[in-house]
Parts: sequence; structure tokens; C-alpha cells
Amino acid sequence: MTPLRVLGRTSSINVRKVLWTLDELGLEYVREDWGAGFASTRDPGFLTLNPNALVPVLIDGHGPLWESNAICRHLAAGTPLFPDDRRQRALVDQWMDWQATELNAAWRYAFGGLVRKFPGFDDPRQIEASVAAWNAAMGVLDARLAATGAYVAGDTFTLADVVLGLSIHRWLGSPIPRETRPAIAAYFARLKTRPPFAAWSLPDVP
Repeated sequence: MTPLRVLGRTSSINVRKVLWTLDELGLEYVREDWGAGFASTRDPGFLTLNPNALVPVLIDGHGPLWESNAICRHLAAGTPLFPDDRRQRALVDQWMDWQATELNAAWRYAFGGLVRKFPGFDDPRQIEASVAAWNAAMGVLDARLAATGAYVAGDTFTLADVVLGLSIHRWLGSPIPRETRPAIAAYFARLKTRPPFAAWSLPDVP
């Protein structure tokens, strides 16, 4: 059987969430470096796989698939990571979508300016506002984890924990002021006991 192919550099948080999911499921794959510092995603061949010129791209027997959360759902369908029960699956989707919209929107400017050093992301007021929004969003997550006492969607580890575990890793690894969040700290310690998370929560790559 031909192994799955993952196109994307490991410095990408979206690539790492796919790799973590694959490892949790014990699926075989090969990864190819694409993106910043590696093969260009503007290459015509890559654009036929993802016209948005973004990583990751998963290639399986049916062809290419892009958008990291969609890839994770595709891989985990029919497994406990993405429950069949409609209510539980909706909770997983809810927190995955929150990560992709509310949380990502909060950190984007601060992370772009303080970590990635993107041109045009150097306005101190906008960085301060982004940090405040980021910390407020993490407060929402902390409250949820305090309520469940376990994982984001409830008692069981799911895809929601993959995307949010890496988001917490990014928050903790970025040079910003932050409050102590006890529920997040306890949750992060639980995640660190999982070998796939330890493999992809890279110490020097938030």
C-alpha cells in the first residue's frame, strides 16, 4: 500500500497538527518539505495540488486534500478522535472551528510581529491589542478545561485537543506577557505524556 504523502515544513503549526493526528492513528506517511525555506508553494506543480499555495497538503489514493482541519477530520473519521455521536462530534467541531477563527484571529498580529517578524506587523499598539485578545481567548479555553477537568470536548482525547494543544504550545512559546492559567497548565501536562505530542511540540518552534 502506498503511504500517505504530507507536503509541508514542520515549522508550520498546521502541518504539525496533521502529523500529530497521523501519529495518534498509527498511520504510515512520508513528508516532503514545502514552504518557507524549502520548495516553493508557488511552483506550478504545487498549485495544481493547492491553488492557495499553502501547506499542508495531504495526498492519498483519491488525490490531494488541503486545509489542515479538514485533513485531520478526514484522517480521523470513524475513530475515537472524531466521534460518531452527533453531539460529541459537534463539540469537537465547535472547538476546532473556534481555534481556526476566534483564536487564530487573536494571535495573528502579535505572533507575526514578535515571532515571525513579518514586514508591516510592527505597530506597538496593534501588537498590544493582539496580545490582549490572545490572552482573553486563552481565558475562554482555560474556563472550558476547568469545567471538563480533562479534555476540550469532554472526558476523551479528540481532534479538538490536537489543534488546541499546539495552539497552547504556541502561546507558551511566544515572548508575550501572560497570566497563569491553572487548568491550561494541568491540561498541557497531560498532553505532554502523549508521545505524538512530544514529537511535534517542537521546543524551538512555537
